[in-house]
Amino acid sequence: MIDSEPIYILAIESSCDDTSAAILCNDKVLSNVVATQKIHEEYGGVVPELASRAHQQNIVPVVHRALTRANIDKKQLSAIAFTRGPGLMGSLLVGTSFSKSLALGLNIPLIEVNHMQAHILAHFINEENAEIPQFPFLAMTISGGHTQIVLVKDYFNMEILGETLDDAVGEAFDKSAKLLGLPYPGGPLVDKYAQLGDPRKFKFPKPKVDGLNFSFSGLKTSILYFIQKEVKNNPNFITENLNDICASIQFTIVEILIGKLKKAAKQTGIKTIAIGGGVSANSGIRRALKSSEKDYGWNTFIPKFEYCTDNAAMIGIVGYLKYKDGVFAEPSILAKARYSI
Repeated sequence: MIDSEPIYILAIESSCDDTSAAILCNDKVLSNVVATQKIHEEYGGVVPELASRAHQQNIVPVVHRALTRANIDKKQLSAIAFTRGPGLMGSLLVGTSFSKSLALGLNIPLIEVNHMQAHILAHFINEENAEIPQFPFLAMTISGGHTQIVLVKDYFNMEILGETLDDAVGEAFDKSAKLLGLPYPGGPLVDKYAQLGDPRKFKFPKPKVDGLNFSFSGLKTSILYFIQKEVKNNPNFITENLNDICASIQFTIVEILIGKLKKAAKQTGIKTIAIGGGVSANSGIRRALKSSEKDYGWNTFIPKFEYCTDNAAMIGIVGYLKYKDGVFAEPSILAKARYSI
């Protein structure tokens, strides 16, 4: 039955400040709608209470739009997949409660999804001309809240080999941008200006962390002291050197990430590398990963831009894989702000 009948999954993602809904038919995306929240820009970061309120306003129209674009009636749905965690509890509660209620109303299965697993499994969305990684492979998940190197043995057999001991890489980008007076979210702006600058103009220290773990708090502090010192000598320093500062910061961060990946590849003997998470949209990281194919003989996989940032399509592909295995959630399931792979 499962093999012959199309499986329609409604997927819902609400872990942070983007409300997203997607419809998948088997492993193909029919629609992927994302409503972003602009209100956080004036606060320089995500305000959890405001995020959850915006999710409440957005979730019904976003789901309606996803169904309309996919040309699917809700009665055709096979199951509902939703982000259980990790994320902001207030945001997760909105998506979880809505998904549980709708699944109950339609009398269809409910499927819980780990957000970080979804970033990795987004590579298995069926896209035209897109290759998918073969098991086992190494995945590096890089976002505002996470920096991890994961050994992926199978769809749901994953082992974290290394993770950040303090701040995530996305936070390092955003905080650096804030020090430079750039608006939130600053990470994409650092990337934009970095493409116009000299990456070797300014040197920042790389944290010495054992094994495959990461640390970015020391780097953030060194950037802060550097900016303070230079601005004291020249009040126009940032304006006059913005492109070079951004390029140097990005170069340092990319070197840290690629350095750890090299170490992981050497330790495991695995040369298939995939990245995921919001920071995988960064052009410097994408370029470095591509050039590593010829430098180290890696086979690399980089997601489409729309599957890098938080989106429901990646939740949907996990939902489809779990549906095929008959792995469903109980109606009593609760959201989890901290939820390890």
